[in-house]
Amino acid sequence: MEDSNELIQRKSWWNRNWKWFVPSGCLTLLVLFGLFIGGIFYEATSVIKDSDAYKESMAKLQNNKTVMEKLGSPIETDGIVSGVITSYNSVRACDVEVPIKGPKGKGTLFVVGEKRGTWKYTEMSVYIENTKEKIDLLQK
Repeated sequence: MEDSNELIQRKSWWNRNWKWFVPSGCLTLLVLFGLFIGGIFYEATSVIKDSDAYKESMAKLQNNKTVMEKLGSPIETDGIVSGVITSYNSVRACDVEVPIKGPKGKGTLFVVGEKRGTWKYTEMSVYIENTKEKIDLLQK
Protein backbone atom coordinates (compact mmCIF):
# COMPACT_ATOMS: atom_id res chain seq x y z
CA MET A 1 0.00 0.00 0.00
CA GLU A 2 1.28 3.38 -0.97
CA ASP A 3 1.51 6.22 1.46
CA SER A 4 -0.40 9.21 0.09
CA ASN A 5 1.04 12.26 1.68
CA GLU A 6 -0.01 14.58 -1.07
CA LEU A 7 -0.53 18.15 -0.01
CA ILE A 8 -3.79 19.72 -0.98
CA GLN A 9 -2.99 23.10 -2.37
CA ARG A 10 -5.30 25.77 -1.07
CA LYS A 11 -6.48 28.53 -3.42
CA SER A 12 -5.09 32.01 -2.87
CA TRP A 13 -7.17 34.76 -1.25
CA TRP A 14 -7.70 36.47 -4.62
CA ASN A 15 -8.92 33.27 -6.30
CA ARG A 16 -11.41 32.68 -3.49
CA ASN A 17 -12.73 36.26 -3.15
CA TRP A 18 -12.49 38.08 -6.47
CA LYS A 19 -16.19 37.54 -7.28
CA TRP A 20 -17.33 39.85 -4.49
CA PHE A 21 -14.25 42.07 -4.24
CA VAL A 22 -14.31 43.42 -7.81
CA PRO A 23 -17.99 44.56 -7.82
CA SER A 24 -17.78 46.05 -4.32
CA GLY A 25 -14.54 47.84 -5.22
CA CYS A 26 -16.11 49.31 -8.36
CA LEU A 27 -19.21 50.34 -6.43
CA THR A 28 -17.05 52.04 -3.79
CA LEU A 29 -15.21 54.02 -6.47
CA LEU A 30 -18.52 55.10 -8.04
CA VAL A 31 -19.90 56.23 -4.68
CA LEU A 32 -16.73 58.20 -3.89
CA PHE A 33 -16.83 59.85 -7.32
CA GLY A 34 -20.51 60.77 -6.81
CA LEU A 35 -19.76 62.27 -3.40
CA PHE A 36 -16.89 64.27 -4.90
CA ILE A 37 -19.08 65.70 -7.67
CA GLY A 38 -21.88 66.39 -5.18
CA GLY A 39 -19.45 68.24 -2.90
CA ILE A 40 -18.24 70.43 -5.75
CA PHE A 41 -21.85 71.20 -6.76
CA TYR A 42 -22.85 72.01 -3.18
CA GLU A 43 -19.87 74.32 -2.71
CA ALA A 44 -20.54 76.16 -5.98
CA THR A 45 -24.21 76.79 -5.19
CA SER A 46 -23.32 77.83 -1.63
CA VAL A 47 -20.93 80.49 -2.94
CA ILE A 48 -23.70 81.94 -5.11
CA LYS A 49 -26.35 81.84 -2.36
CA ASP A 50 -24.00 83.45 0.16
CA SER A 51 -23.14 86.36 -2.14
CA ASP A 52 -24.38 89.89 -1.50
CA ALA A 53 -25.75 90.07 -5.05
CA TYR A 54 -28.01 87.05 -4.46
CA LYS A 55 -29.22 88.34 -1.10
CA GLU A 56 -29.92 91.86 -2.41
CA SER A 57 -31.78 90.58 -5.46
CA MET A 58 -33.93 88.23 -3.37
CA ALA A 59 -34.78 91.13 -1.03
CA LYS A 60 -35.79 93.33 -3.99
CA LEU A 61 -37.82 90.47 -5.38
CA GLN A 62 -39.70 89.98 -2.11
CA ASN A 63 -40.49 93.73 -1.92
CA ASN A 64 -41.74 94.12 -5.51
CA LYS A 65 -45.54 94.38 -5.62
CA THR A 66 -45.85 93.35 -9.28
CA VAL A 67 -43.87 90.16 -8.76
CA MET A 68 -45.86 89.36 -5.62
CA GLU A 69 -49.13 89.79 -7.56
CA LYS A 70 -47.96 87.49 -10.36
CA LEU A 71 -46.32 84.73 -8.27
CA GLY A 72 -47.96 85.10 -4.86
CA SER A 73 -46.34 84.93 -1.47
CA PRO A 74 -44.04 83.40 -0.26
CA ILE A 75 -41.57 83.27 -3.14
CA GLU A 76 -38.77 80.73 -2.83
CA THR A 77 -36.09 79.17 -4.98
CA ASP A 78 -37.19 76.28 -7.17
CA GLY A 79 -34.29 74.18 -8.29
CA ILE A 80 -30.67 74.68 -9.14
CA VAL A 81 -29.17 78.16 -8.92
CA SER A 82 -26.82 78.65 -11.85
CA GLY A 83 -24.36 81.28 -12.94
CA VAL A 84 -20.97 82.70 -12.19
CA ILE A 85 -19.54 84.94 -9.50
CA THR A 86 -15.96 86.01 -10.17
CA SER A 87 -13.36 88.08 -8.38
CA TYR A 88 -10.40 89.76 -9.98
CA ASN A 89 -8.26 92.36 -8.23
CA SER A 90 -10.79 94.21 -6.07
CA VAL A 91 -13.71 93.79 -8.50
CA ARG A 92 -16.45 91.20 -8.15
CA ALA A 93 -18.85 90.34 -10.95
CA CYS A 94 -21.94 88.18 -11.07
CA ASP A 95 -24.17 86.66 -13.74
CA VAL A 96 -26.73 84.51 -11.97
CA GLU A 97 -30.04 82.82 -12.81
CA VAL A 98 -32.30 81.73 -9.97
CA PRO A 99 -35.42 79.64 -10.63
CA ILE A 100 -38.19 80.84 -8.33
CA LYS A 101 -41.73 79.82 -7.51
CA GLY A 102 -44.71 81.07 -5.64
CA PRO A 103 -48.24 79.77 -5.05
CA LYS A 104 -49.46 81.32 -8.33
CA GLY A 105 -46.63 80.33 -10.67
CA LYS A 106 -42.98 80.04 -11.54
CA GLY A 107 -40.31 82.34 -12.88
CA THR A 108 -36.61 83.05 -13.18
CA LEU A 109 -34.63 85.81 -11.49
CA PHE A 110 -31.74 87.20 -13.57
CA VAL A 111 -28.97 89.18 -11.87
CA VAL A 112 -25.98 90.74 -13.66
CA GLY A 113 -23.75 93.19 -11.84
CA GLU A 114 -20.35 94.33 -10.75
CA LYS A 115 -18.99 95.39 -7.38
CA ARG A 116 -16.37 98.10 -7.02
CA GLY A 117 -17.06 99.12 -3.46
CA THR A 118 -20.82 98.74 -3.87
CA TRP A 119 -22.83 96.57 -6.25
CA LYS A 120 -23.97 98.20 -9.50
CA TYR A 121 -26.43 96.06 -11.42
CA THR A 122 -26.88 96.14 -15.17
CA GLU A 123 -29.77 93.70 -14.94
CA MET A 124 -32.02 92.53 -12.17
CA SER A 125 -35.24 91.18 -13.59
CA VAL A 126 -37.81 88.43 -13.20
CA TYR A 127 -39.24 86.44 -16.08
CA ILE A 128 -42.73 85.12 -15.29
CA GLU A 129 -43.39 81.81 -17.07
CA ASN A 130 -47.22 81.93 -17.10
CA THR A 131 -47.55 85.36 -18.71
CA LYS A 132 -44.16 85.36 -20.51
CA GLU A 133 -43.57 88.78 -18.97
CA LYS A 134 -40.31 90.36 -17.83
CA ILE A 135 -40.38 92.59 -14.75
CA ASP A 136 -37.41 94.92 -14.20
CA LEU A 137 -36.54 95.13 -10.50
CA LEU A 138 -34.16 98.09 -11.04
CA GLN A 139 -36.93 100.52 -12.06
CA LYS A 140 -38.06 102.79 -9.27
